[in-house]
Amino acid sequence: MSFAPDLTETLARARSDLRMGVPVVLADAGGGALVMAAETLSEPRLAEVRALDLPVDLAITGRRAQTLKARAYDGDIARVILPPDATRAWVEAVADPADDLRSPMKGPLATRRGGDCGLHRLALTLTKSARILPAAIVVPLEDGAAFAAAHRLTLVDAAAAAPHLLRLSPLEHVVTARVPLRAAENARLHIFRPEDGSEEHYAIEIGRPDRDAPVLARLHSACFTGDLLGSLKCDCGPQLNAALNQMGQEGAGVLLYLNQEGRGIGLANKMRAYALQDQGFDTVEANHRLGFEDDERDFRLGAAMLEALGVTTVRLLTNNPAKIARMRDSGIEVTERVPLKVGETRFNHHYLLTKAQKSGHLL
Repeated sequence: MSFAPDLTETLARARSDLRMGVPVVLADAGGGALVMAAETLSEPRLAEVRALDLPVDLAITGRRAQTLKARAYDGDIARVILPPDATRAWVEAVADPADDLRSPMKGPLATRRGGDCGLHRLALTLTKSARILPAAIVVPLEDGAAFAAAHRLTLVDAAAAAPHLLRLSPLEHVVTARVPLRAAENARLHIFRPEDGSEEHYAIEIGRPDRDAPVLARLHSACFTGDLLGSLKCDCGPQLNAALNQMGQEGAGVLLYLNQEGRGIGLANKMRAYALQDQGFDTVEANHRLGFEDDERDFRLGAAMLEALGVTTVRLLTNNPAKIARMRDSGIEVTERVPLKVGETRFNHHYLLTKAQKSGHLL
């Protein structure tokens, strides 16, 4: 018997460390790398990195590199060579687009080419999963395991972690309880907890849907600003209420509430995107400037929750063809797309237009 954490638990620890500004070590056959998140990097730790007298890269995504006019020799990522005089503020300016318009010239930025970039790519995957800016300081190490032990840092087996992070974490159905709603008094709330320690997800079941017939269902991504605050910048709140009301009127349905705020980038990064939209960028452009893809959500979560509830065939309330495709790819049969066109305001007109023109939403 061992009390030591397994790979899933070690990765959860690594994400927490990065969010707090604590370095982690990725180990591989070549030795490994010291990794620190750019967003939470401190000046003292940056000074300690310099004292190692080793090559230092700032790994950023290809999307962010395109904004900065930096060559991404590795395609989806770029390894920016840290200048000898780089400060914490310099790292922040490269990682965070907040002042791009005020100070557009960040470089010229020299980027590394050749050699293995696998650890840099894994470092960015970890920062994304930690819901912080996708940018990381990466320092090569001759013996990652020894370095981690000497400095009491979390050690991650890179070869095992890279494919593990691409898999959907198993979901545990924790509890079910009756919760009468305005839209439907005969509602129950199911709580699902991922094995990897990430955010919990919820299923709101209206009535007792017949599992032998297509169930009216919706995959709804969490939107703190729209669902809770009534923000007029998006149509999320009206969609949530309209979906529940329709299920209540029909007497049955399942709404999956997925904690994937801001299309999967987290609330803080979503607010960064909002700030960029105030500067004139649309929602897709803002995500790209931050270093993210158009949509970072994983709809496999919804399919797994439906399967756990015994639902395999649905009528899907959505305007997003990608949700239909992901459901079908995951083994859920979609017999009908039920449109959900509500919530347009003068504040979100361009947002909805962007969803239609750039993300293929059927509006």
